[in-house]
Amino acid sequence: MVTYVLFIVVLAFVFDFINGFHDSANSIATIVSTRVLSPFAAVCFAAIGNFAALFIVGMAVAKAVSSGFVVPAVVSPSVICAGLIGAITWNLITWYAGIPSSSSHALIGGFAGAALAKAGFAALVWGRKWVETLSAIAISPLLGAAIGFLLMVLVLNGFRRASPAWVDRLFRRGQLVSSMAMSIAHGGNDAQKTMGIVVGLLYSVRETFAGATGWQSFLYIGDVQHIPLWVALCAHFFIALGTLLGGWRIVRTMGSRITRLRPVHGFCAETAGATVILLASKFGIPVSTTHTITGSIVGVGATGRLSAVRWGIAGRIVWAWVVTIPAAATLAGLSYLVLARFVAP
Repeated sequence: MVTYVLFIVVLAFVFDFINGFHDSANSIATIVSTRVLSPFAAVCFAAIGNFAALFIVGMAVAKAVSSGFVVPAVVSPSVICAGLIGAITWNLITWYAGIPSSSSHALIGGFAGAALAKAGFAALVWGRKWVETLSAIAISPLLGAAIGFLLMVLVLNGFRRASPAWVDRLFRRGQLVSSMAMSIAHGGNDAQKTMGIVVGLLYSVRETFAGATGWQSFLYIGDVQHIPLWVALCAHFFIALGTLLGGWRIVRTMGSRITRLRPVHGFCAETAGATVILLASKFGIPVSTTHTITGSIVGVGATGRLSAVRWGIAGRIVWAWVVTIPAAATLAGLSYLVLARFVAP
């Protein structure tokens, strides 16, 4: 059992790494496409923000994931393992296709799908967190688009008499601030989902490690709402490492194929996205950073003219959002059935 639990903990941090790799575009696509930073400098910048979020953003999202979606009594190592397999598989599929789908919803969908395969609909905690998360699929990109649009309109009116060169220089500096804010928001919300999964796993096997000594004592968690420091540090480290290595297929889609961006557009989009994500993190809502920044980019692009947004690409992204939770849930459910047959359920 100890070996199996350690394997799943490692698998959780592998997902966390892939999350950073897959979602690096959330933090760097706009600042790369506007050429404010080189790709290498941008990923280093974003990785620092991902890790710094540990000391800035709270733990409300992690606590929600650990107990707000699946009944704790249903959670077992195989449920967690299958959920991670489903989420990782879906992330790799969408990464290969260059589609910025949500790692957050892939993880939650995978977690729920594995629990459903084990205990049916009674396994899910039907309540506020599901309502908030599912609502956020529509609300976060729309809110990001609205704030991005409003910021862009305010900037266009406020600086209409300034020379384009001066505005460009100003917002090239401003985008360093907005990009860091987006990186902190991304790391703060997304790393916590992995924390919640690891805590849920360790709580489900608390009897195994009760009274343990040495290194095994770190694996004992008696309260599903307690987030150990080592879990938080590892989650932020691995998401930052994933961001550092980057996901260039998705960067291209986010940074140039939705709409053409200049530093002023990047500043407004990143500021809008970071605002929505940090607000969601404060209230413990595991919002999709991918959905939010995509909506913000669309909102900013629409201030020029509607034809400035490549709606075909945006529509393809929306379809990926819609199918992510059921697709990851299906993959996780099938994985659980296999694991339950060959490993303890």
